[in-house]
Amino acid sequence: MTCDTVFANATLVLPSETVRGSLVVSDGVIRRIDSGSAVPKGAIDCAGDFLSPGLIELHTDNLERHISPRPKVDWPHAAAILAHDAELAGTGITTVFDAMRVGSIPTGKSRYGKYARDLSRELLDLRAQNALKISHFLHLRAEICSETLIEEMAEFGPEDRIGIVSLMDHTPEQRQFRDLSKLKSYVMGKNNLSEAEFAEHVAHLKGLRALHGDAHEAAAVAEARRYGAVLASHDDTTRAHVEQSSRHGITVAEFPTTIEAAQACRDHGIPVMMGAPNLIRGGSHSGNVAARDLADLGLLDIVSSDYVPAALLQAAVQLGGIWNDMARGMATVTAAPAAAAGLVDRGRLVAGLNADLLRFRMHGDHAVIAQVWSRGNRVA
Repeated sequence: MTCDTVFANATLVLPSETVRGSLVVSDGVIRRIDSGSAVPKGAIDCAGDFLSPGLIELHTDNLERHISPRPKVDWPHAAAILAHDAELAGTGITTVFDAMRVGSIPTGKSRYGKYARDLSRELLDLRAQNALKISHFLHLRAEICSETLIEEMAEFGPEDRIGIVSLMDHTPEQRQFRDLSKLKSYVMGKNNLSEAEFAEHVAHLKGLRALHGDAHEAAAVAEARRYGAVLASHDDTTRAHVEQSSRHGITVAEFPTTIEAAQACRDHGIPVMMGAPNLIRGGSHSGNVAARDLADLGLLDIVSSDYVPAALLQAAVQLGGIWNDMARGMATVTAAPAAAAGLVDRGRLVAGLNADLLRFRMHGDHAVIAQVWSRGNRVA
């Protein structure tokens, strides 16, 4: 026999509204949703707290931070993966697409090597052993401006649980770093380069883009299809970028850098994802369009925590305040990312879907997490 778990007297964050009610879970699945504030015997009294779907994170660099907590430090990978998994569970994230770079630059002043294939095997092994608290998929960040993208992507296949492939082009003076002064400040500070070394770095990257860029882009699109993965663009800046994305079959736009690009995405039916840190800080650290501006224009569909996992819930409730609609704000981190990633079994409080649940309450303008469940199991 299975035991039902009843969450009662909760403010349920439903797909299009918030209502006081109860929710019944068994075998990791939502079985029933009722309205009202009654608390049956044996139920969990949520005391009016919000009960929402677990958060869905499509693009986070957080695992890389755990793997390399300091420059030139390679932390034991299993320990890093487990710490990353626990951190995300604690912030209300129950599904994550772990971003890993494919495409390396083994030559030049700012060289970096491959890591994604080995790291992904370790992550998938831990998942197979049921060692992880939440649901993990792979997100391959395909670096167009690199030397080894085609070889690295060939090492993956449909069996690798790759949910997203994003086309990343960090060639200087375009997209995210179209303002060369921003790139200069970032790279020289990170790698301690001289002016001459920075100029050499820029020339090297531009040379790689000219030599390999078109072939890499075509290969990444083809490989995403082979994997069965969703294809995402990254840092679209112009309408022409978005039109190219549409031709590739892009179905989600990560961090467009201008209103022009975001509007073009809307015109082409491509959902727009922006970073939670951008929204919370009030602007982009790279000098690109502010997420708040897109929210005000109705051009923001999905939020990603990017490099701060705890920012995801905070950004969603902030959007709920901006739009005066908590359900709409929370949908940017639940239903909308689930739909963009093709996940039909989660992201909404609907009978028959996974019991990935987040209970939180507001303390002033800040969300305070009380409990988190993944497929009906308490994980935080």
